[in-house]
Amino acid sequence: MEMFNCKSVGIRVDGLLKALSPAIQEICLQDLQLPTHQQNAIFHEFFKTLIKGASLIKESENISPFNLPINYRHASRILELEKEINDFMGLMPAHILLHMRRLMGDVESVYYPQDIQYLHTRSMLKESIFRQASMLTNDPCQNTMMLQQMGSANLIDWTEMVKDSTYSYHDNVTGKSQFYVGMKKSITELKGILFQREVSVVGLQCIGGGGKTTLALALSNDSEIKDYFRNKVLFITVSQSPNLKGILETMWEKLFEKKKPEFQNVEDGQRQLQQQLLKQEKPVLVILDDVWSRSSLDKLLFEGRGYKTLITTRDISLIPQNPCTKLYQLPLLSQGDALSLFCFWAFGQTTIPATIDANLVKEVQAECGGLPLALKVIGSTLHGGPQVAWERAKIRLSKGESISDYHREGLLECLATSIDFLDDIVRECFLDLGSFPEDKKICADTLLDIWVNVRKLEWQDAFVILLELAGRNLLNLISNPRNQAAISYGNASELYFFQHDVIRDLALYLGFRDSAVHSKRLFMPRKESSLPQKWKLHTNKTFDAQIVSIHTGPMNETQWDEMIFPEAEVMVIVFASREYFLPPFLKSMKKLKILMVFNYGSKRATLEGIDALSSLTQLKVLRLERLIAPLVEIQNKAIQNIAKLSLSLCEGFESTSTLNNTKLQDFNLDHCSDLEVLPSGIGQMQSIQMLSVTNCHLIQNLPSDIGSMSCVRVLRLSALPSLKELPSSIGNLLWLEYLDISVCEGLKKLPEEIGKLEKLSEFDMRECSRLRRLPRTVCGLRSLKHVVCDEEIGKQWLRAKSFSIPELEVEIVEAEFNLDWLHD
Repeated sequence: MEMFNCKSVGIRVDGLLKALSPAIQEICLQDLQLPTHQQNAIFHEFFKTLIKGASLIKESENISPFNLPINYRHASRILELEKEINDFMGLMPAHILLHMRRLMGDVESVYYPQDIQYLHTRSMLKESIFRQASMLTNDPCQNTMMLQQMGSANLIDWTEMVKDSTYSYHDNVTGKSQFYVGMKKSITELKGILFQREVSVVGLQCIGGGGKTTLALALSNDSEIKDYFRNKVLFITVSQSPNLKGILETMWEKLFEKKKPEFQNVEDGQRQLQQQLLKQEKPVLVILDDVWSRSSLDKLLFEGRGYKTLITTRDISLIPQNPCTKLYQLPLLSQGDALSLFCFWAFGQTTIPATIDANLVKEVQAECGGLPLALKVIGSTLHGGPQVAWERAKIRLSKGESISDYHREGLLECLATSIDFLDDIVRECFLDLGSFPEDKKICADTLLDIWVNVRKLEWQDAFVILLELAGRNLLNLISNPRNQAAISYGNASELYFFQHDVIRDLALYLGFRDSAVHSKRLFMPRKESSLPQKWKLHTNKTFDAQIVSIHTGPMNETQWDEMIFPEAEVMVIVFASREYFLPPFLKSMKKLKILMVFNYGSKRATLEGIDALSSLTQLKVLRLERLIAPLVEIQNKAIQNIAKLSLSLCEGFESTSTLNNTKLQDFNLDHCSDLEVLPSGIGQMQSIQMLSVTNCHLIQNLPSDIGSMSCVRVLRLSALPSLKELPSSIGNLLWLEYLDISVCEGLKKLPEEIGKLEKLSEFDMRECSRLRRLPRTVCGLRSLKHVVCDEEIGKQWLRAKSFSIPELEVEIVEAEFNLDWLHD
């Protein structure tokens, strides 16, 4: 009998002790940091029991199996210890279940996977966790969703537990479940789409951890969905490496409820399933969750009368594009809903307890950015923690650092699967996103400049990567409809992106695997008063960083430490102040190709230390924003090799400003409020291919020799309300393909010479309210393919089309008033 086999019982219980002791000890240590009245004596008593049990097991090792009385007595005591452990686990509070993932890892570290004692111990712990999670609340629906969400965070193996366990779970979903915080509207909208007769495929897409699976589970259990599809709702997790043949076999068994034929391969299974579906006319909903590749999806899509498929994915490009398919992009949670969900996981209720610092809780919650997975992981991590733990979490999260193993593994590693799926060059491009500040709208050209000049991509290839990252929700794009056509000509100056806080943290986490000295990217995750202390520890050492990003407040010359960056090719400087001194160590960046300086203060800043630019002989791109930076002074600092110069919200222009840079190819001036005339000499710059002057309200005239820019392909003169006329020399721009004079309300006529622009293909002249008549010479614009204009002038273009420009498309638009730039 087992009771008399002291040694075998001891080995089994010893496994439990080794697994439980570290976790319970850690809980006790955390408990001791709480005020005395909040401490839980149960854990301390239980830890004492585990220590005594370890001594008891040690004693049993030396007992002879032939000494039956002693064997019996020790075996009885060990069995009592085992019962005490099981009783404790049966009373375990709900929030302690969140520690079980680490505990299970401890079990796995004690035994080999095939060890019979390991399997017994793991099964015992798994059963206890599942049993307790199944009884967390009086609402079985909420208990089910708790298990599902714990499974989605890898806290437990949800599918394995449901399959193996004898415990039943409730599969009806009510609208009152706290796990559906913020999802009621999305559930209603998705049901409305699924109930449309003409829709056969619905794509549910959002960022990883955004709640796609939770929403899909809710739909699969919704009573209206079940009624509509007559309980024929099949939920299938596809994943990154699916067993497609196995999935097709499961689909056959669940959909047809009869013995499946033998599938020779995936193609055979797909063919037989499709044939069978065409023979029946029954409503069916198949939910394909977590789809990663189009090739896998194509094997799992079928047609049939009443047959519908719901796809959940992170990648928008996987969703088929046809009239029978609808896309639903799941939004992130609102501020109020995010706080409710965060509180549920942090405190077991949907509001902040009266005894907790509400402002601190909201500051930590804000770092989650409305992402359900982040709210769950970070809230669970801080459950029951003292205020010092919350303060520490706030500081670490603000720096893009993990606050615990669970945060790192449950959130960052989970989201990292989106990155692992990218090829090497796209992954590198994603990691570059960390160089820009969070919660800011950034011009897409900044990223494209890095990828073209540092990653050695062609502009078109870089733009495709930008769209791919946006399609995977790894960044968000905001476009100005007025500038969409310019993108075709390599100009994305009015296309912007921003990053979700957690996704930026992911880029920082994945990009900071090396030490500060050896990392290819050296970024300051958040604004600090000066350079990070861990950087200063390496003062006068050589850094290997290829991209450096600095985010500080005001800096004077004496505040900079001496840093050496011989390999740096990109420097991004972000600050918020009225005065700023460029870092003197710029002089050590002999390979620097791109320099970007952004001031996010409310006023323009005086930029000092410009002398450092004189050493940057390899500089190709210079971008300055919200600065007082005299163009003449910048020009004179030996930056003769620069190919692209962008000045936005800058002042410091003089009527005598000149440009003598003969290598400049791309020149952008935007919202330069004191700019009255373009710098003289611009007409002599034969290398310019793109000239963009936008939102400069004081410019009345353009240089008469602007037509001498013989290589210009793109000319943007948008939102110049004081501009009175275009010079006649514009007709000399024989290579011009794109012309934008939109929102130039002062223009009354176009020069006759405009008809000489033989290569002009795109012409945007919307909101030119005083321009009433086209010159007859426009009929000579035989290459013109697309014109955007107001209704009145559009009629004249239509006549020109009928006369001599048959391929011309005339797009009529209404006036648009947009002040979004004021919020940048």
